[in-house]
Amino acid sequence: MPQFKEDSVARKLELLRRKEEEENVKTLSQKYKLPYADLTAFPIEIDAIKVISEEKARDGELAVFQIAGKRLNIAVRNPDKNSTAAILKRLAEDRYEYELYLVSRSGLERAWSFYKRVPAEQGTMPGAIEVSPERMAAFQKEINTVAQIQKKIAGVLFAKTTEILEILLAGAISVGASDVHLEPLEDAVRIRFRIDGVLSDVSAIPPKPYALLLSRIKLVSELKLNVHNRSQDGRFTIKTDGTDIEVRTSTLPGPYGENTVLRVLHPQAIQVPFGDLGMQPWVIKTLTAELKRPNGMILTTGPTGSGKTTTLYAFLRKIHTPAIKVITIEDPIEYHLAGIEQTQVDPEAGYDFANGLRSIVRQDPDVILVGEIRDLETAETAMHAALTGHLVFSTLHTNDAAGTIPRLLDLGVKPNILAPAINVAMAQRLVRKLCAECRVPAELGAAKKKEIASELTALPKGITAPAQDKWTIFKTNPRGCASCSGLGYKKQIGVFEIILIDDGLETLILKDAPESEIKKAAERQGQITMRQDGLLKVLSGITDFAELERVLGVS
Repeated sequence: MPQFKEDSVARKLELLRRKEEEENVKTLSQKYKLPYADLTAFPIEIDAIKVISEEKARDGELAVFQIAGKRLNIAVRNPDKNSTAAILKRLAEDRYEYELYLVSRSGLERAWSFYKRVPAEQGTMPGAIEVSPERMAAFQKEINTVAQIQKKIAGVLFAKTTEILEILLAGAISVGASDVHLEPLEDAVRIRFRIDGVLSDVSAIPPKPYALLLSRIKLVSELKLNVHNRSQDGRFTIKTDGTDIEVRTSTLPGPYGENTVLRVLHPQAIQVPFGDLGMQPWVIKTLTAELKRPNGMILTTGPTGSGKTTTLYAFLRKIHTPAIKVITIEDPIEYHLAGIEQTQVDPEAGYDFANGLRSIVRQDPDVILVGEIRDLETAETAMHAALTGHLVFSTLHTNDAAGTIPRLLDLGVKPNILAPAINVAMAQRLVRKLCAECRVPAELGAAKKKEIASELTALPKGITAPAQDKWTIFKTNPRGCASCSGLGYKKQIGVFEIILIDDGLETLILKDAPESEIKKAAERQGQITMRQDGLLKVLSGITDFAELERVLGVS
């Protein structure tokens, strides 16, 4: 009993001491003109405490206890202390905004105790997710199909949100998804992956876990947690064994909550050799010769997701040597290429495509890549660069290769500049390849055979299609297999058409000839259309008619 009374008295004295300590700090806060916070009772955010290492936090007598994107609430003992000021200066240099709160030593000790709760693999700052190679390998071993992803998500639905996010990202990487879509509906949130250009349902989760997951995504993407009524864009990095995978985040308000899309930019996605893009042998031969030219412009066209960036990066890798200087201007930089100088537009700072391109030309490059031609100023600057000793690559939004010329004329480019500046105009689309493990032979009816034969007769002179007895036509297996995640298709390949700007076409451009005349000139060059290229791939068993018509429409 005496011992109990002694313990009780000791606890009361400790409480009185702490209360007095807090009252003293509250008084001191008026001197420093800083708000006071009682961290002995205030909630501490694990993701906030990770912003500064424990060693630096103790040395500077401070702790980050709340975080929202780049905004921090920081507890300090003495804002005038040199080590405290040095840490705050470094945070400002890293573009953090912060508000200081004066706290007691006891409050700081409680905040520092939270470092013990930070898992080693998650001890990262906003803007990155670190996943150990072992953990990522384990996820990818367990997750090879969409069905396995669904099962895995269901198993951790009410667990840590960090684990749900890791499963989504590991699953996307495992099945080769380019995008993860999180779409709130009335009573659930639908999860879909874009695999080889097509969305597939993966799972559905209740709204409550999604709210926590969205907060986690916003945190690592450096978005504002309290903004729900307008769109936001951010990015973060998945750091694993020697590979950094960039993820671009986009949120958009909707009737049932914020829609979220995560674009997974895996470096392997663009590691496609020039010869594996899917171009026909004669197209490869033609473009190989064009890539050896010291000047001029090569334009590739197509909608978003048609593989233009992959093609242009394949061009850069093919021509790049230590003897030449390559500079790009992109919006944004999606993939980083070793040995190549890459810049990103920043319209708010006045650095757009046109201004950036003018600066690049003054850097004495041999090759320039312009992410996209959107306006007359960019188009003219790029073409002047092509006319003055630079090889220029860029993209344009048109439906086909022949539409490149009318589109540039519509922008206001003068024909006498356009004609000599462009070497090649090309268009492309991506079609899914049939899964080689589970595809099945397809039988064609008489009407379909006649239709194909008719299209083959329209091939340019010098290009022969396989004889009918050599056709190897396949279709998807409705059940799919483990190799293709049950989809029947695996990976994509390009279908292309190109037009060379030769003397005949230059004459047509100077005469402002219609698009139909440009198409006829391309036929005389012996070029095939994307439809014809796709048809040859169908006859070779690479893809099927259903996929060709999905991408290019019915003939």
